[in-house]
Amino acid sequence: MHQFTKTLVTTALPYANGPVHLGHLAGVYLPADLYVRYKRLKGEDIIHIGGSDEHGVPITITAEKEGISPQDVVDRYHRMNHESFLKCGISFDYYGRTTSEAHHKTAQEFFTDIEQKGIFIRKSDKLFFDRKADRFLSDRYVTGTCPICNNAEANGDQCEQCGTHLSPLELINPKSKLSDGTPELRETMHWYFPLGRFQEKLENYVSQHEEDWRQNVVNYSRTWLKQGLKDRAITRDLGWGIKVPVESGEAAGKVLYVWFDAVLGYISFTREWAAEQGQSERWKEYWQNPQCRLVHFIGKDNVVFHTLMFPAILMAWNEGRQSGCYNLADNVPASEFMNFEGRKFSKSRNYAVYLGEFLEKFPADTLRYSIAMNYPENKDTDFSWQDFQNRTNGELADTLGNFIKRSVDFTNSRFEGEVPYACTPEEWSALGINWPETLEQLDLAYEGFHFREAATLGMDIARAANRFFTISEPWKVVKLDREAAAKTMALSLNLCHALSVALFPVIPETCNRIHAMLGFDGRIEELVRPGKSLLAELLSPGLNKGHKICPKSEILFSKIEESDIAPELAKIEGLLAEAVKREAGAEQNRMEFKPVISFDDFLKVDLRVAKVIAAETVKKATKLLKLQLQVGSVTKQVLAGIAKHYTPEEMIGKNVIIVANLADRSIRDDVSEGMILAVEGSDGKLFVIEPEGNEINGRQIQ
Repeated sequence: MHQFTKTLVTTALPYANGPVHLGHLAGVYLPADLYVRYKRLKGEDIIHIGGSDEHGVPITITAEKEGISPQDVVDRYHRMNHESFLKCGISFDYYGRTTSEAHHKTAQEFFTDIEQKGIFIRKSDKLFFDRKADRFLSDRYVTGTCPICNNAEANGDQCEQCGTHLSPLELINPKSKLSDGTPELRETMHWYFPLGRFQEKLENYVSQHEEDWRQNVVNYSRTWLKQGLKDRAITRDLGWGIKVPVESGEAAGKVLYVWFDAVLGYISFTREWAAEQGQSERWKEYWQNPQCRLVHFIGKDNVVFHTLMFPAILMAWNEGRQSGCYNLADNVPASEFMNFEGRKFSKSRNYAVYLGEFLEKFPADTLRYSIAMNYPENKDTDFSWQDFQNRTNGELADTLGNFIKRSVDFTNSRFEGEVPYACTPEEWSALGINWPETLEQLDLAYEGFHFREAATLGMDIARAANRFFTISEPWKVVKLDREAAAKTMALSLNLCHALSVALFPVIPETCNRIHAMLGFDGRIEELVRPGKSLLAELLSPGLNKGHKICPKSEILFSKIEESDIAPELAKIEGLLAEAVKREAGAEQNRMEFKPVISFDDFLKVDLRVAKVIAAETVKKATKLLKLQLQVGSVTKQVLAGIAKHYTPEEMIGKNVIIVANLADRSIRDDVSEGMILAVEGSDGKLFVIEPEGNEINGRQIQ
């Protein structure tokens, strides 16, 4: 494995058109912060770069709805989200903005370099144009009737009623959101990035990381590569964004597409960080140094932008260069989704818990711990108020907080507020905690991005410390053997110190409070520096005999009462009622039954359990997967419209239900010998019905 001397961590840039919610925190920002704080404790050279994505159509739509400028929108939400992150303890080294002059310059430099190399392709296409507004319309500026469910208010990129992804040209009776008039098709030229030119290099890049990247990251990347990478537009007709740096008139009114510009923010923000440090060239130590590890923290919906598109841009820049080449990401730990009380977070439907609002009611560390213990590493997880209450009251208050307070209070009351005994390494090792093994497990958890495991290991130390204190009963022993009680309290205080370090990545503000109660000035962050590992110090007792602790303790965590979460539960009920109402309305709008059939006709349908033994995409059909199914002793081929909901890799090995006696159909010059059964969820996602049990292949479903 390559040994790196530095690490650069980036986090996906949130759109500055609304507040961040707990789903964003769980999937991207908290795991990144846990990793960064841990690496700092190890004494490693690491920086964390983030910021706001302030260009694109969502920004302009929000501005037009509110009657303000796009700059007003991004100013508001950049400030709001940055403040929320800081309040939650997300320790960015720099939090930038894509509207900054430095970012515009960086993005234009990349465009110019790639353009001069002749890599870009220019293409003309027909897009909707609003004559009254005198401008071309991006997909979200076009509305019309959905061709699938007849929703009269479908957007040009997606119908929110049925969830179907659309293009503006598919809408029936399209209208412009700007003038409410009917737009016309006009030809316009745009620059395209030829992703296919870098297909082989990208395939090699992904192959190099098949063993160390998460399976979802490899699967998403492989699916795109298998389909063949296509040209992708990098400019669009819009008034808000980074101007295309071309002098000719063909660039008039065009800006860089946000997918091209936003990822370059990682570079421009690192440049701004270096300039802020007074070392304007220092950014190159992280981006253009092969000894620096680059890690992108993202959600699973952003995978291909970071494993294929951004690397392709960097490959284009590096092409023909001997120096000044950019590093490609060493890892892209993409999370699954964290849902909220059983449903997907949704800003557009206001079904969310927003970070800023949450932190007005509850301490940040209670949230950090709860999310870390439910981190969606390999599958979607769920945030619930009940789980949050239980973890805060049981694990944080009763286990950790109780142990710390009892240890400090007893030392102050019976040993004059001093560490009363000099603990030996042997006594430290005899506590029932194998420190070398624990630190090794902690390291493997953090370095492997297993944050739930890492948080659990930290809490396990607290549980062991609590057991030790309870079993030792110093309040009884002190009356009979003061020296034995002194030893217990010295070990307990050293356990408090160890916990303040081991749990620091997860609950940093609480650990700083423990640090202060143990009599230390300053904050733990101030002790961190490259080359010094605070974690290694846990191998032996950290507090000497005679060390003075704070004369007063404090309650680290207040219990969360039923009355505290009652308003939140009531709010959920209201949100769920609204969601059900919307879904009922949507269902009513599209409820069109097919002709009635008799019961005898229904009995003719032969439903069988089948196993998917092979799966692949269908060329030029974005919705179809070609499945090979084993049905007992027979193999059948089915073309299923599930490609937007499942990758081929996800389908292989699944048990499904097939209509086995359906007449063959010709689809896309291929044959489909049946149909598999699936249901549509409330968010428009299709879920294949998966029967369970042993030896069920070929079994008939009655």
